[in-house]
Amino acid sequence: KQWYQRRVAITAGVLERNIKGSGQRQFIVLGDKEVDYDPNFRLYLDTKLANPKYSPGVFGKAMVINYTVTLKGLEDQLLSVIVKFERPELEEQREKLIIETFQNKQKLKDLEDTLLRELANSTGNMLDNTELISTLEDTKTKAAEVTEKLKLSVKTGIDIERARDGYRKAANRGAVLFFVLSDMSVINPMYQYSLMAFLEVFHISLRRSLPDSLLNKRLKNIIDTLTQNIYTYACTGLFEIHKLLFSFQMTIKILQARNELKSEELDFFVKGNISLEKSARKKPHAWIPDQGWEDLIKFGEVCTEVGDVAGLVERQGDQWKCWNDLDDPEERPSPGGMEDKLNDFQKLCLLKCFRVDRVYRGVTNYVTAKMGEKFVTPPVVTFEAIFEQSSPISPVVFILSPGSDPASDLMKLADRTGFGGNRLKFLAMGQGQEKAALQLLDTAITRGQWLMLQNCHLLVNWLVDLEKALEKILKPHPEFRLWLTTEPTPKFPVGILQRSFKVVTEPPNGLKLNLRQTYVKIPSTTLQDCSHQAFPELMFVLGFFHAVVQERRKYGKIGWNIPYDFNESDLRVCMDLMKTYLDKSMEIDGKIPWSSLKYLIGEVMYGGRAIDNYDRRIINTYMDEYMGDFIFDSFQPFFFYKDKDVAYHIPKETHRDKFLEYIEELPLANTPCVFGLHSNAEIGYFTNAAKDMCSYMIELQPQTSSTGGGISREQYIEKVAVDIEEKLPALFELDRIRRHLGEITPTAVVLLQELERFNILVSKMKVSVATLQRALAGEVGMSAELDEIAKALFNGQIPGSWRRLAPDTLKSLGNWIAHFTRRFEQYSAWIEKGEPTVMWLSGLHIPESFLTALVQATCRKNGWPLDKSTLYTTVTTHNKADDVREKLHSGCYVEGLYLEGASWDIQAACLRKSKPKVLVEELPILKIIPIEAHRLKLQNTFKTPVYTTSERRNAMGVGLVFEADLSSKNHSSHWVLQGVALMLNAD
Repeated sequence: KQWYQRRVAITAGVLERNIKGSGQRQFIVLGDKEVDYDPNFRLYLDTKLANPKYSPGVFGKAMVINYTVTLKGLEDQLLSVIVKFERPELEEQREKLIIETFQNKQKLKDLEDTLLRELANSTGNMLDNTELISTLEDTKTKAAEVTEKLKLSVKTGIDIERARDGYRKAANRGAVLFFVLSDMSVINPMYQYSLMAFLEVFHISLRRSLPDSLLNKRLKNIIDTLTQNIYTYACTGLFEIHKLLFSFQMTIKILQARNELKSEELDFFVKGNISLEKSARKKPHAWIPDQGWEDLIKFGEVCTEVGDVAGLVERQGDQWKCWNDLDDPEERPSPGGMEDKLNDFQKLCLLKCFRVDRVYRGVTNYVTAKMGEKFVTPPVVTFEAIFEQSSPISPVVFILSPGSDPASDLMKLADRTGFGGNRLKFLAMGQGQEKAALQLLDTAITRGQWLMLQNCHLLVNWLVDLEKALEKILKPHPEFRLWLTTEPTPKFPVGILQRSFKVVTEPPNGLKLNLRQTYVKIPSTTLQDCSHQAFPELMFVLGFFHAVVQERRKYGKIGWNIPYDFNESDLRVCMDLMKTYLDKSMEIDGKIPWSSLKYLIGEVMYGGRAIDNYDRRIINTYMDEYMGDFIFDSFQPFFFYKDKDVAYHIPKETHRDKFLEYIEELPLANTPCVFGLHSNAEIGYFTNAAKDMCSYMIELQPQTSSTGGGISREQYIEKVAVDIEEKLPALFELDRIRRHLGEITPTAVVLLQELERFNILVSKMKVSVATLQRALAGEVGMSAELDEIAKALFNGQIPGSWRRLAPDTLKSLGNWIAHFTRRFEQYSAWIEKGEPTVMWLSGLHIPESFLTALVQATCRKNGWPLDKSTLYTTVTTHNKADDVREKLHSGCYVEGLYLEGASWDIQAACLRKSKPKVLVEELPILKIIPIEAHRLKLQNTFKTPVYTTSERRNAMGVGLVFEADLSSKNHSSHWVLQGVALMLNAD
């Protein structure tokens, strides 16, 4: 940042043309120095950023030229590459023709200039000037010849272009693929690709595609090979979660280039129904999701040719419910005769209205149908293949994910290729390692060594120096290779990323593959190194535990509040600890020190990474479930998990190879029940994956197109802004409200604070929408903030400047406006009628402050010490706020809580297993009563965290509101591993 500020200060004087001096000497001030200024001085600046954002001030001081390649321009460039490869004589003729045409035009201009000059210099009677007449006749003859040549050039050019256009399909496919590839930088800043790198893949595809005498077949071979090679090249540098997104985006762009996909349908698929007004048409069946019904009505408006789909669902509810309840509705025909009316993409849109969790699989089927199965099956990347594609001038950048470490695999590759020992250098980057890194780089370049710089993200500012050093490399040793490892960071230099070969390294996906990796890396003698006979079995328990804690990350927030970087080093240290303690136990009495092992593994090593208390509770629960004398009980055999299909147990073996044989017998895919989660967690995983994909797709779509409703983007944004402006209430008069309240109680203080925050939000929204409308009309400039607001309104999202002033939420703009309106209504009722009988906690900006105020008010009333009071919670039998007749004397009723990971049995008044396919359900009215802590005696309850949103708590500890004690007939460990929690907001 300081480096940037220094350069801005230095160049400011140049950009502002702050030239001083007079007479012969002119100078300009750069920093604290006076530098002589020459009037012929020109400054040219360029950037590698694909879409840089400059302030209006920059546009006023400098001429900004958009030099970005366009789709049509790149298509013409690639067409030349193809024709030069396929028919070099044709391209050579074209280039020769271009030169000849230019020369003839220049000759014609010279003749015209000569003629004008002679006419201007002639004196006397021109008819008597025989020399002038001769010159005129000569010029006329030559001009006629040149003109004839130009006409012939035009005709020849048309013939050449007609021949070249036969290859345009392949050039168009290449241009489309490049822009799909370059747009991925929007998803992750590490996904940077240069045109030069793309052209290398393009040339390779031309050489590797099968030749054919027929042009159409040859073009098909080029297109197929190019598309496959770009997919393989891209997948090497993409995280697993983004590979299907890339395939889908590639499919969409190819279909759009062929005019086989309507932009209106694509817009509906990625955004759904983003209208601020809810439909007046009521949902006919309870099993239809609320947002799904709104989307279904919008679907009928977008796809008018298929008729009234919502009406069909309303009339044939039973048929549609049976289809909706299927495990794989994307594989079955749509009911009501819709199967024959809808195309493949419309079926995908219809599926999203009912089953968001199956959209991920539906997209996979769609890409398979349009492009082929190979485009949903990412290639397996080997280090040998990486080495083959590397070069001395192009570094290999390993983009790390939690739990991955390519160093050991690179060492094995070096040994196999003869670069082991002193020819492979490692340096872990950190403070003070800058000079050492550059010295090692110079040595490696001259001597032909391999150099691996690890954890480059720790010295991201120094990477600018590395980029300069790489640009200076002219003739490196042919065997030199540079390997870099880094975590994803937006500050990584674009120049290095664009010239590098990017490789994403991720840990194995799946319990079986994770266990296999653990045992493959264990030396064969390790299990016999410990004197205790239980060591092999405990090693398997430890390996299983390590795989489980890694695999829970897949399920998002229901797995871990924070995704931790559990890696191989944690496992190695725990193995050494276990061996040490078991060896010592053999010297005493041979008993396994369970408490010490559980503390060191669960609290120190793995628990040491867990900064969230509830995550640490999960780890300790696994320790209690997996470690104890019960795992050796022969009368009641121990199983990690068992059902009718599979049983995960501890093999009674002592040799590593026998354990590997058992692991190979395990299924490749596993249910979340193996980790203690409910089977619904799989649905939650696919639901979140589909939502993330749509969110990314919104970012990837062009922001300049029309909305498909006959109005432009600007008109649509203005309409949304006007609608929001009409819904904004007047500001609360805080002074009048304060007088109206009279005595200021703790809860009244909370109300005044809430109203103050609400007023700030309303003021910001009013100013934003009013200024945005003026900017759209051209009355004021469009600032970066207004541009961000316009983009958010167009995409149906909450603008960031509003989100920062509002309670945390994951809602879309339309649902958030409804939430905003309900907040205003609760505040108004609170002012007019007093504190609500049933409080809607979700409507408060800081809900925990209201609960604190309840405790404070009760303590004042009863004379209790504040620090020795707590909250007692119990779930009532009331489902709606209207069912509650009387207000509590102390405490309050709370509505709008949502239960995730379990369901509530209202008859038995306790937690129970989640219903199939129901991820979240609303909890009945909760009663919260302040009580003295020593009087609170709880039995058969589960301490349940209450979070603001389904994002739960982040690494900064933000998101937790309070803890609720929910009655349970199961052991608490059951609900801990299920990830049970309450939320104030449904997404």
